[in-house]
Amino acid sequence: MRFSSAVLALAAAFGAVDAAPSPANTGLRGFNYGAFFLNQQAKVQNDFAYEFKRAKALPGTSGWTSARLYTMVQWGTKSDIIQAIPAAIDTNTKLLLGLWISGGTQSLDNEIAALKAAIAKYGTKFTNLVVGISVGSEDLYRDAAGEVGTTSAYLVSSVKRVRSVIAGTALAGVPVGHVDTYDSFLNGTNKAVIPAIDFIGFDGYPYWESTKANSINDAMTRFYDGYDKTVKLAGSKPVWVTETGWPITGKKNNLAVASAANARIYWQNIACTLLQKKINVFWYDLQESQYGTANPDFGIFGPGDLGTLTPRHSLVCVR
Repeated sequence: MRFSSAVLALAAAFGAVDAAPSPANTGLRGFNYGAFFLNQQAKVQNDFAYEFKRAKALPGTSGWTSARLYTMVQWGTKSDIIQAIPAAIDTNTKLLLGLWISGGTQSLDNEIAALKAAIAKYGTKFTNLVVGISVGSEDLYRDAAGEVGTTSAYLVSSVKRVRSVIAGTALAGVPVGHVDTYDSFLNGTNKAVIPAIDFIGFDGYPYWESTKANSINDAMTRFYDGYDKTVKLAGSKPVWVTETGWPITGKKNNLAVASAANARIYWQNIACTLLQKKINVFWYDLQESQYGTANPDFGIFGPGDLGTLTPRHSLVCVR
């Protein structure tokens, strides 16, 4: 939101390579999971496992068994494997991996080191859970905004590099894509990205579209306008919804008001329609504030211990 021969020998050590997941939409349901809490404290294995288990036990809904990660690197280290990986193995949580590529070539070097290490350490216990790999997250958006991002040319070269790294491993056929804001994909200067990836990760937040009518009554129109344009642009490439949500607390943004009531409406109009259509969706997010308070706060759960909290709005899809 606004993170060789040696390879063949390694694959052989794992045994037969399983059939690769399809990039097509299959109705995956998951949340986005950051590598650290708001106070910059790194999440460790038990933290990730706690969150993954809570997502699987949401009242009024089911099937939230997937997780989108922003990085393969454990927060606070150079290239250690993020502890979300063993947590996912222990909880049987599917993974949309993320590799952070902004900030220079060293970022991707570190991500690839962690990815290789995870394949070597966990083998098919890890690779069988992977449904996709996102090379980067909103890098094109940040680059266009004058922030630390990447150009489309560097992004394409990074995708090619990741594909070469996973060739011959159990991740060889896993779909490789990129996650960005929909207007970044619609930007003609980034057109080279579409042919280079297997799926588009669509990030859409009507709350942030302050130059347009973005009240909760306009939100469904805003979201599907961007989504439908992206689907048309993608052609035969599937579009996964990798980030969306509505804040429960925070300041008014143009016509958009953060509240539990509006977050409930957004869930019914967006989450429930995506689930009905079996579009892969990774919601933002399960809990944004635990140590510290986000502003705005998009979390279904508020601050505190997830095990003792109830959702701040209903998750039942009313037909």
